[in-house]
Amino acid sequence: MSEKQVVTFRVEDRIAWVNFARPEKRNAMSPTLNRRMMEVLDELEYRDDVGVLVLGGEGAAWSAGMDLKEYFRETEAQGLRGVRKSQRESYGWFRRLRWYQKPTIAMVNGWCFGGGFGPLFSCDLAICADEAKFGLSEINWGILPGGGVTKVVVDLLPMRDAMWLTLTGELIDGQQAAAMRLVNESVPLERLEARVREVAAILLQKNPVALKFAKDAVRRVGAMTYDEAEDYLVRMQEAANFHDPSEGRKEGIRQFIDEKSYKPGLGAYDQSKVSA
Repeated sequence: MSEKQVVTFRVEDRIAWVNFARPEKRNAMSPTLNRRMMEVLDELEYRDDVGVLVLGGEGAAWSAGMDLKEYFRETEAQGLRGVRKSQRESYGWFRRLRWYQKPTIAMVNGWCFGGGFGPLFSCDLAICADEAKFGLSEINWGILPGGGVTKVVVDLLPMRDAMWLTLTGELIDGQQAAAMRLVNESVPLERLEARVREVAAILLQKNPVALKFAKDAVRRVGAMTYDEAEDYLVRMQEAANFHDPSEGRKEGIRQFIDEKSYKPGLGAYDQSKVSA
């Protein structure tokens, strides 16, 4: 399989649908896949026809984590240099996804194991199928969940749930994942893509500059004191105003106060009027 075939994507109605594409391996992430994923993210990030990126998986899995043969046999056979290179390639695109220019949604259709928690956390929102299966199987073969995965479960889950997944290696389904807040919500598999489209449509109505600054702020302020966060958010809003060519803040206030054409608590202002 060529490098370009291990990740697929298409753009429809301003949504970029990006898929892990190794269904015969339950979409396990290989060095080849990780390199190609970074190229795809690069290609899509600043395209004018992309407003939201959805990360899915072809076949019956989302991602079964890292390909154990390629990472723990073939890569380690190359020594420390090979190990560090493969780590940079995988952690690199996870990091890139966390700070992506466009809002991102994980659409989890099936298996999500181990290293798959990395890109799951990196996406801003996550919607899964009730039938999806999540698990940290590392404990079952004698290692701890590495590659940031332990940090992921601690950040996303209450301590007892994080300990349960880490220490037992047992599976949970989509509804359990939603109850734990590992994902935003869980729906029947046949409704999954439709629900993701609905959520993407909500995001596409928003000011894209505000979306970028808001999602970055959510990831940053958790490690700050209140006073640090207060100052940071003031500066972030000032920076957003500077970088927004549509002057969305002024336009939103104009439509609300002067036109009285919308109510902020009930939806977004009309972006089509900005250039009018």
